Amino acid sequence: MEAITEFVGLVNGFVWGTPMLVMILGVGLFLSLGLRLMPILKLGTGFKLLWSGRLPDKDKTVKGDVSPFNALMTSLSATIGTGNIAGVATAIFVGGPGALFWMWCTALVGMATKYSEAVLAVKFREVDAQGNHVGGPMYYIKNGLGKKWAWLGTLFAIFGSLAGFGIGNTVQANSVAAALSSNFGVPAWVSGVVMMLLVGAVLMGGIKRIAEVAGKLVPFMTIFYITAGLGVLIVHIQDIPDAFALIIHSAFNPVAAQGGFAGAAVWAAIRFGVARGVFSNEAGLGSAPIAHAAAQTNNPVAQGLVAMLGTFIDTIVVCSITGLAIVVSGSWTSGENGAALTSYAFSQALPMGNYIVAIALSLFAFTTIIGWSFYSEKCVQYLFGIKAVKPFRLLWTIAVPLGAVSSLDFVWLLADTLNAMMAIPNLIALALLSPVVFGLTREYFIKKRADEAAKAQS
Repeated sequence: MEAITEFVGLVNGFVWGTPMLVMILGVGLFLSLGLRLMPILKLGTGFKLLWSGRLPDKDKTVKGDVSPFNALMTSLSATIGTGNIAGVATAIFVGGPGALFWMWCTALVGMATKYSEAVLAVKFREVDAQGNHVGGPMYYIKNGLGKKWAWLGTLFAIFGSLAGFGIGNTVQANSVAAALSSNFGVPAWVSGVVMMLLVGAVLMGGIKRIAEVAGKLVPFMTIFYITAGLGVLIVHIQDIPDAFALIIHSAFNPVAAQGGFAGAAVWAAIRFGVARGVFSNEAGLGSAPIAHAAAQTNNPVAQGLVAMLGTFIDTIVVCSITGLAIVVSGSWTSGENGAALTSYAFSQALPMGNYIVAIALSLFAFTTIIGWSFYSEKCVQYLFGIKAVKPFRLLWTIAVPLGAVSSLDFVWLLADTLNAMMAIPNLIALALLSPVVFGLTREYFIKKRADEAAKAQS
């Protein structure tokens, strides 16, 4: 087992090394420039489309299974997770406050990546034997790049189906069990059984049930955590300007050891800021477009504009709340790490701050289990057909309590490695299919301007 762990560790160091980080940022920057920074400039348009797409479309000519709003909430349910609480804290613990700056940079180019993923997912989606719309990297690789590239889509599906059981299931269940045990004294097995029952009840309803639950739970949990985080920032409001100055300075300069902080080079800030940023917002991994492929829309660009909000909300909003709370409170020098560091920062400013973080972490992790169940299910369905869906849902549900009571160091390492390996075929496809994204985007905005001009004349 030690030999296997060492081997996976070596692979992990390679796949999350410099080439991967350059590839993720490089493809994101290439797409951003190709789109002429449209995802950043049209952020307001994305929010308007999100608001107008709250309810299912009753127009029978509009294809899809869930509303654009619920498609984004399903994506966010999987995206907003332990990475927003523990991942940000770990990035700062290892890379210093400057890691937060590089997370922001990753998110800004990641918006173009997430936009492109959703555009391609809707453009090249299919309808399965049960009449549901399915899509994602495996489908836009097969249908967009042709049969000679189909093996690349198969690789993505293999990595996605396996990674989900780690990063999207057992690791999340373990995080919930640990948080509830340390803060409320709930035995791990009790947390595991309760989560198993809840997850099983949601999964039986398929994408429509998952989307409905996500549509209600994700906005609530996000607002709950942001409100608590803003409370921490208000308590330390006088320290916010200095915190921003420290973050920007640390992004380009080494940080000396102080208190419980061991010190960090600039490379550590870049590496862990980018890696944890991608881990949190999943831009480039290819997971989110699986959810957006089910959206009720006939226009890929419209759903892309909604999809890119996922990266903005996850990293620019939620991760920033966590990171700023840690920096303004001075907790980053405490020597704590992971979720414990975020809990420490909140508890320094708010009564029962550690309980708030524990509840938020539990909600985030639970919704991640639900969201990732859909991602992995569609990967399994792509590989083995519709007949594999029910056995998969049973295995997924059983894995939840096992994760809650197990030691998962190796599972975490393996899942993190498989996550990076998902990104490789997806990023290749995004680069090769970028002309399709650019063309569809150009057509959409030309038509939109023409429609607005005609409306103004009438």
